[in-house]
Amino acid sequence: MSIEEQYLEAVNRYGTPIYLYEGEIIVRQIERLRAAFSSFDHRILYAAKALANLSILRLIQQNSCGFDAVSFSEIQQGLLAGFEPSDILFTPSNPDFSEIEAAVGLGVHINLESFSSISKFGEKYGSSYPVFIRINPHILAGGNPKIQTGHIDSKFGISIFKLDEIKGLTNRLGIKVEGLHVHTGSEFLEPAVFLQGAQLLFQAADLFPDLQFIDFGSGFKVANREGEMETPVEALGVQFAEVVQKFNQTRIKPIQVWFEPGKFLVMQSGTLLTKVTTIKQSPTSVFVGVDTGLNHLIRPMMYDSYHPIDNLSAKGKPKHVYTIVGNICETDTLGYNRLLNETNEGDILAIRNAGAYGFSMASQYNGRFRPAEVLIWKGKMHLIRRREVLEDLLQNQINPGIFEDSELGLDK
Repeated sequence: MSIEEQYLEAVNRYGTPIYLYEGEIIVRQIERLRAAFSSFDHRILYAAKALANLSILRLIQQNSCGFDAVSFSEIQQGLLAGFEPSDILFTPSNPDFSEIEAAVGLGVHINLESFSSISKFGEKYGSSYPVFIRINPHILAGGNPKIQTGHIDSKFGISIFKLDEIKGLTNRLGIKVEGLHVHTGSEFLEPAVFLQGAQLLFQAADLFPDLQFIDFGSGFKVANREGEMETPVEALGVQFAEVVQKFNQTRIKPIQVWFEPGKFLVMQSGTLLTKVTTIKQSPTSVFVGVDTGLNHLIRPMMYDSYHPIDNLSAKGKPKHVYTIVGNICETDTLGYNRLLNETNEGDILAIRNAGAYGFSMASQYNGRFRPAEVLIWKGKMHLIRRREVLEDLLQNQINPGIFEDSELGLDK
């Protein structure tokens, strides 16, 4: 059975909309990075915010990756999936300090990104618990500005210009800095941008004598469509190895380099399958309405992301131009002016490259349920999340029976 036949079989079994993930693609991407960086000591930590289904996490854990968490509940999911505390780096954004305290209680690596957090941490833990410090390198990585995190106006990290202040504060509080962290944002294309961030952290390393790790984040771009450029990770690996080896020659104990890919590992593995519900023509467009929308895949609306779309039910038919729109009461256009095989109601469309930040950003907006998830692994389909039902939508709501009809004006 071909992969597309498996997709249609999954629709027959589980209905639409549905997310499908090809496990072999995830493993391929892990192995590609591992090969690119094989000439120096490194570790790959999966950025779980991209896709956090426990089955996906377990697959990645079994392929010897670590785990990058941005919330305490993500840490808990990582532990449930089999990651050890030493495998996990906690990099929250503007957390309440109680969340950091809870993470310390589990024994994971802690990444601090503000002077406030450093001060509170040092006052409570002193030298007893080493930390990472997240640096903002003030580098614009290029590409989509909506997904850049290392530029000068970004909320993430502490300015590279504040290194002396970081050093002074950690010394005064006795904090051991075991790692430095930087993430310039997603989808950089030129190795030079990545190497620029590396040089900044290597220069900063001498300020922290307890340093063991330098985490360079990720941002490796993968192609969204045929012919599109992506980060040349193999070339980057060759250039990066030279820089790392040169840096380690200046140290008594070499540092270990960490990377945090998310989208790079899972984006191309995922496809959102949806059924055509309506065909509607305006004076300028032919709209294909489907049974999904921004509640299941918000990235086209939020980040202007492009996802290839094709019709699995109409192979060989003549092609026409359509605009694919969702079923949410908002403007939720999933694809403008796409060339598809002649499309009719009931056809199944495949929205490709939807593995990253698809389900993980899904919602119950408009009272619509989140879809099922299926993992295809070694030729077999595995249901890894059931489709939601009404009970899922209502389970945390409080019974409105506390109100009398007279209070609501229903007795008139």
